Amino acid sequence: MSEIIRYAFGRSSLGDFVTAMSDRGLVALEFGERAALVAGLRQNVPDATLVEDEAGLSAVVEALGACVDHPERGAAVPLDCRGSDYQKRVWEMLREIPAGQTTTYGAIAAKLGTRDAREVTAAIASNSIAILVPCHRVVKRYGSLSGYRWGFWRKRALLARERETPGIATNPPAAP
Repeated sequence: MSEIIRYAFGRSSLGDFVTAMSDRGLVALEFGERAALVAGLRQNVPDATLVEDEAGLSAVVEALGACVDHPERGAAVPLDCRGSDYQKRVWEMLREIPAGQTTTYGAIAAKLGTRDAREVTAAIASNSIAILVPCHRVVKRYGSLSGYRWGFWRKRALLARERETPGIATNPPAAP
């Protein structure tokens, strides 16, 4: 029997998103157009049976929608990150970056014991859980913004929201 992944769509100030849940936790929180999001889910979990479940996931969708406007709050949703051990290690490092702070691809690579940030960049780009695995908090070496899987403008908006939140300390990016 194949694994069942339930999914539902939400709307937020940063656009439409999909939430996908396994029995273990959140598999995806991605922005985009509905048809493309479902196609992406099919590609990312090809052996799973996808079941749309708007009613069953309504509380999760609501919590994640609120998280879009307040990324510093996070959401009490268990994660089921899908990827290689290396990718999961990088994503866990991203989760350690406090809201309102940034780091660089090179700094993460250095923590992993290498000076080559290309593998880190690839791992970050393959993250399928926006905001809760905060890849938006990773910037280029001198603090300039780089690409973002769900659109540069979303990355800029998320970082601005975190900077504007009272009580959140901001810092310049860490040197590699």
